[in-house]
Amino acid sequence: MNIGELAKQSGLAASRIRFYEAQGLINQVERMPNGYRRYAPEALQILQLIQSAQQAGFSLQELKALMPAPGEHKREELIAALERKVAQIEAMQAQLAHNKAQLLSVIDAVRAQPEGVPCSAGQKQVLASIKIQA
Repeated sequence: MNIGELAKQSGLAASRIRFYEAQGLINQVERMPNGYRRYAPEALQILQLIQSAQQAGFSLQELKALMPAPGEHKREELIAALERKVAQIEAMQAQLAHNKAQLLSVIDAVRAQPEGVPCSAGQKQVLASIKIQA
């Protein structure tokens, strides 16, 4: 299929597809005599895989390292990379939970200030409460 068809089916811009090709993520591209690209049907699956992996947090460099060459299997490497990504997500979740708890504490501290007290008066107390929890 040509790049226009692939772009339509994948929902990606042709420039994005060419970028992925230039990055070495799509390598089953045939050049026609007129210079046009001709993509194998598998290119759509590869693009869908790239989109899914990026949504899961994989960078293009990580994807490139995991993409097997034709006939090559990287099962163990793939499992290890997926496990690392899960660990990274869990670390981010823990950090986000910590940040949320800090912000909720700050909200409570601000609410505890008497009505009509200027913000600058309670600012030091609020900042101190953030430092204590950090």
